[in-house]
Amino acid sequence: MNEVWKKPPVSFEAYQNMVGKEIGVSSWHLIDQNRINVYADVIEDHQFIHVDPERASKETAFGTTIAHGFLTMSLMSIMSYEVMPVIEGTAMGVNYGFDKLRFISPVRAGSRVRGRFTLTEATLRKPRELQSRTHVTVEIEGEDKPALVADWIGLIYFA
Repeated sequence: MNEVWKKPPVSFEAYQNMVGKEIGVSSWHLIDQNRINVYADVIEDHQFIHVDPERASKETAFGTTIAHGFLTMSLMSIMSYEVMPVIEGTAMGVNYGFDKLRFISPVRAGSRVRGRFTLTEATLRKPRELQSRTHVTVEIEGEDKPALVADWIGLIYFA
């Protein structure tokens, strides 16, 4: 079992008290050319800016290939597992979507990214259904501007 799932759970009250606070920052995750290529194969998007380093270095302002924005976004899942607490009695959590998601800066192949998480809402919609909203900034190591910012909504269901 992945270590990120072994965090001790927090109470519902403790989770609600985290609203408005930065919860934490994930570890760095490498976005190398192999990861970009595998992702390109999965989603069938082989645009040269992602998969052809030689052409990208000659024909783009990036100087190399860049990650798909959705690849960077998808890494938010593992980042959240590292950082976000699990609430006692949780049966499951599901993505509900985003109110805002913006790709701010390109992530060049070979870069490392990490997520910074701030809980902004924890509202019971039903007795066993919690809507959780988290502001996420995905930072690029050594860069001033982030890769993306997002207001991520999740639903947490209790047993």
